[in-house]
Amino acid sequence: MSYIKRATTIQELETLLERAWASSRESKPPTYHPRPTDVIITPHAKSGTTWLQQITHGLRTRGSMDFGEITEVVPWIGAAHLLGWDINANQVAEPRLFKSHAMWEDLPKEAKYVVAFRHPHDVLVSQYRFEEGWFIEPNTISLTEYARWRYPNKDDGKRPYYFRHLISWWTQRTNENVLLLSYEEMKQNLAGTIRRLAHFMTVELDDELFEVVIRQSSREFMLAHKSHFDDRHIRKLTEEGANLPPGDAHKVTDGGVGSDRYIMSAEIKELMDDLWKKHIESEFGFADYAAFNQAVREL
Repeated sequence: MSYIKRATTIQELETLLERAWASSRESKPPTYHPRPTDVIITPHAKSGTTWLQQITHGLRTRGSMDFGEITEVVPWIGAAHLLGWDINANQVAEPRLFKSHAMWEDLPKEAKYVVAFRHPHDVLVSQYRFEEGWFIEPNTISLTEYARWRYPNKDDGKRPYYFRHLISWWTQRTNENVLLLSYEEMKQNLAGTIRRLAHFMTVELDDELFEVVIRQSSREFMLAHKSHFDDRHIRKLTEEGANLPPGDAHKVTDGGVGSDRYIMSAEIKELMDDLWKKHIESEFGFADYAAFNQAVREL
């Protein structure tokens, strides 16, 4: 089979993304009917979504790994129909769990919602690394080029999605059906995160269940079982849509920085910090992500 090349310029990347997701724009998804016990996991992309899927699925099933890929048991609300999955069907256990990256305003109400925030610098680098080898030909588009495109600093009143998503969910911080977490706190205090999630999901957390979930949500365990978290269904869908060669979409990494290509330049750090001041500090008074992160931890 003859494939087209992955993007080597931002213009090519935009074209590929348009082709890859064309089916989602052309196919209207069925209406999702939430139940009050449903839990929708909806961080910004690259902010712990897969990790939270694994933790919450483990809590409701006592650690079952009887799935090929995690989205088979915690489906993506906006894409399940493209894979032939019934979004309103019963799931393997209660409560039903769903994945999303949507804002509060764009989701059906009457469910429960879990959001993890993450430092925007880390989100940017993780997005870039994830799209390399999928939509981007490695060693072509630089991190700086990618950042300027993904996080434009314009005076047109439009916010990059990262900031719109953060603001949307921060305004729901007093909503008892919304649990706001910090990705950084999840790394530092996984045990506490598991306990908070169990309480939010109304799952009885005995010692045996706790030990199973904390072991199976460790980086070591998820790396050893990375094929369970490789997003293969969405990857196949988008690669076929754009006629791209198949590749590796593993989401679990060893956490290392890797190549110098993944180190943000002073220019991009300044760009991201300026965006923070414009969109977050001006509205909520948090001088930087560290201040915001502390407020999330104190909720």
